[in-house]
Amino acid sequence: MYQAFMEYYHDHNHISYTDFFKNYIPNDSVSKIHIRRVSDNGTLKTVAYIKLQYGSERMMVIGNLDHFLEQLEKAQIERGITVDKFIPVEFEYRVEQNKAFDRLFNLLYLSLIISIVWILFKNMRQGMNQIKNMGGGQGGGPGDIFNMGKSQVKIYGIDNKIKTRFKDVAGQDEAKLEITEFVDFLKKPQRFRELGAKIPRGALLHGPPGTGKTLLAKAAAGEAGVPFLYISGSDFVEMFVGVGASRVRDLFKKAKEHAPSIIFIDEIDAVGRKRENKVGGSDERDNTLNQLLVEMDGFGTETNVIVMGATNRKELLDPALTRPGRFDRIIEITLPDIEGRKQIFMIHLKPLKLSPERTMEEYAKRLATLTPGFSGADIANLCNEAAILAARRNKKFVTPQEFEDAAERVMAGLEKKKLVSDEEKKIVAIHESGHAVVSWFLEGGAPLLKVF
Repeated sequence: MYQAFMEYYHDHNHISYTDFFKNYIPNDSVSKIHIRRVSDNGTLKTVAYIKLQYGSERMMVIGNLDHFLEQLEKAQIERGITVDKFIPVEFEYRVEQNKAFDRLFNLLYLSLIISIVWILFKNMRQGMNQIKNMGGGQGGGPGDIFNMGKSQVKIYGIDNKIKTRFKDVAGQDEAKLEITEFVDFLKKPQRFRELGAKIPRGALLHGPPGTGKTLLAKAAAGEAGVPFLYISGSDFVEMFVGVGASRVRDLFKKAKEHAPSIIFIDEIDAVGRKRENKVGGSDERDNTLNQLLVEMDGFGTETNVIVMGATNRKELLDPALTRPGRFDRIIEITLPDIEGRKQIFMIHLKPLKLSPERTMEEYAKRLATLTPGFSGADIANLCNEAAILAARRNKKFVTPQEFEDAAERVMAGLEKKKLVSDEEKKIVAIHESGHAVVSWFLEGGAPLLKVF
């Protein structure tokens, strides 16, 4: 039916919705409207067959039938036509259905429901057997039916080696020096044990965002050649009682299986916040933290597993977590100085196609001067913005102009194109001049490079 309709529809006998109400209704040329539903591979189409006064017929596809009928009635009333003389509208709903397909779909749907019920029943039976064998579920709900107590840890350095090294981390010489001790502990633990030294439990890396805390921990694992277990502090937090503690146990179990190894907990403040003095009740976050404290420094912890944590908010952490014996090293990762920024630029400039008018070291030195207070992530973003600007301008090389424009964009944002009156320009000039004068005479402040 639909194929026949389409052939007729494209034979210059179809009209549009607008054409119908603009040219046919005002001329009183419509004698009858017959509305049908046709099927196109399961999709229903509403089609109006319009009989004209002089015997010919037109066709029109209707999107919303209720809206069409409402507009038709409104158009006739506006022309002063009474209800008894309205254009007659007939309806015919005949849709050819594939009954064999419907039966097959219903059968598949029923099979899917039965399969889901059977899987749920099987898992529940296994969970109940675990409860009987263990005397009750241990964290993550009865028997941990859906493996909710399993940690969401990502393990690197087993199947594929970690390629990150200390040479890939620039601008953090002091932090690298302290982290190097952990690498030595993992590589040659016997040398320290012979002298009576104990292997440190862990190191807490804290500092502003984007300074390379995660990169430094990964470089330590790459230098030591040991597995690197990465997890976020928020992965331990769940609304179900016992799930967080169970995930902590599972994490350390995997780390001990691959010992010597490094556990890195990013954003550890999500799970290690200070415990509140509450009367009664039980907080799942506190239970998770308690389990973490036990795993880091409790009975049976004589294994070559080092825990590294990273946070931007060290003051939020519980004192029991940051004490020696758990995190033996508190390493501050600061924003790089001008020499550190130069080293970071040397790393991020390597992949770029630079203009030969300057050497890479000259680029790095100039950019380090232009970017006081930038973190490693900011520097990487600046280099990428400069490359994008050069590509947008159809240049063959990234020139110093792109780097300066990218620095201005990162620090001050996009240039505003709106028109500014002379009075507004004067106010802005005086305001920015005040900033420049104060910065120039402020002892110990960042150097004045440019006034925007």
